[in-house]
Amino acid sequence: MSKPITDHAATGGPEPARPLVLTGNDALAEHLLRICAAAGTDPRLIRGAPPRELWEEASLVLVGDDRAGHCAAMPRRPGVLLLGLDLDDAGVWVRAVQLGAEHVLFLPDAETWLLDRIADAVEGVGPPARTVAVMGGRGGAGASTLACALAVTAARRGLRTVLVDGDPLGGGLDILLGGETAAGLRWPDLAGSRGRVSGAELARALPALKRLGTLACLSWDRGDTPAVPSEAMRSVLAAARRGGGLVVVDVPRRLDAAAGQALEQSDTALLVVPAELRAVAAADRVAASVRMRLDDVRVVVRPPGPFGLPAHRIARGLRMQLAGVLDPEPGLTVDLEQGVPPGIREGGPLARFCGAFLDEVLPTVPAVEGVCTDGATAEGGRCRGSRRGSAGRRRGRWSGSGGRLLVGARR
Repeated sequence: MSKPITDHAATGGPEPARPLVLTGNDALAEHLLRICAAAGTDPRLIRGAPPRELWEEASLVLVGDDRAGHCAAMPRRPGVLLLGLDLDDAGVWVRAVQLGAEHVLFLPDAETWLLDRIADAVEGVGPPARTVAVMGGRGGAGASTLACALAVTAARRGLRTVLVDGDPLGGGLDILLGGETAAGLRWPDLAGSRGRVSGAELARALPALKRLGTLACLSWDRGDTPAVPSEAMRSVLAAARRGGGLVVVDVPRRLDAAAGQALEQSDTALLVVPAELRAVAAADRVAASVRMRLDDVRVVVRPPGPFGLPAHRIARGLRMQLAGVLDPEPGLTVDLEQGVPPGIREGGPLARFCGAFLDEVLPTVPAVEGVCTDGATAEGGRCRGSRRGSAGRRRGRWSGSGGRLLVGARR
């Protein structure tokens, strides 16, 4: 049975900052209080000019247009929204400038947007996570392995990482990570999710690997495989992205509504293509459907042997940027059968490629509790790229014996 996760007030610990509602209009106040309750918070309602300390400490300030004049002398701060009362009153825009408001809203039209904005403020949401979709150009190309390796590499650096298994017929990424027995929710528990899902609750509910404390994985159980509605994929990915860090999604080649939604929420897609003529032909069809939903699509070439097609010719034929060449990793098959996560071997081609790719797309990433690993250095609470990764690049090309990242390649 599906068990949607919904936002609710946090328990324990210090009380989070609450939104501040400033209005003397009873109808507007009732409407705003109802929206705040739906976002899981209890705001402070003040009908006059607020004390300066409340104005400054509030997570969000909602000012009714009837109180804009009372607040114009308050110090400027981010997170001030002005609620208009009359659509025909052009003076509301002047008062918004005097108030320093970020937005002017009119209810009920802006109710959905305002609900998300309040929930973001309550959760303390920062910059969204970088989201990378990984797909295979043909079956067995190694996309799932690369998706896991990207997540493992990011987690080893101390980066908050969520790995999402978007392929219901792939067997389960939790098995690739050796975490099939870890407790936590799987897709069947979340298939009924709608609307806003709490990012903090999602992170706590997903299985986590003990060896990789910052990596959470959403995969499938071993029972019947339900279809994931696109609404559930949208809600879950939005919650994962709000936590910051990195989100990696393993996307199937045949795009259903949920897979399409995953691509639309992604920043970059990696298409894994073996250096074989038939694989390139199949990848061309996959790439055409991906480009309809996402602009930044790059190809990762896997050479099967010394006589494979050149990587640059494959990229040019697919009209895609070459992300890099991923050489075979000795012992990978045995590792996967024994539950050793791909990318865990620092000197292997997978770890080298993933490290260099993350150095490119994540030049500066937040450290988790000030801890950076895998050679990254903490500066001002942020992790700078791995020293191993940056030292091995020369003129835009990864020069190690394993994965090679061609940073300067273009379509």
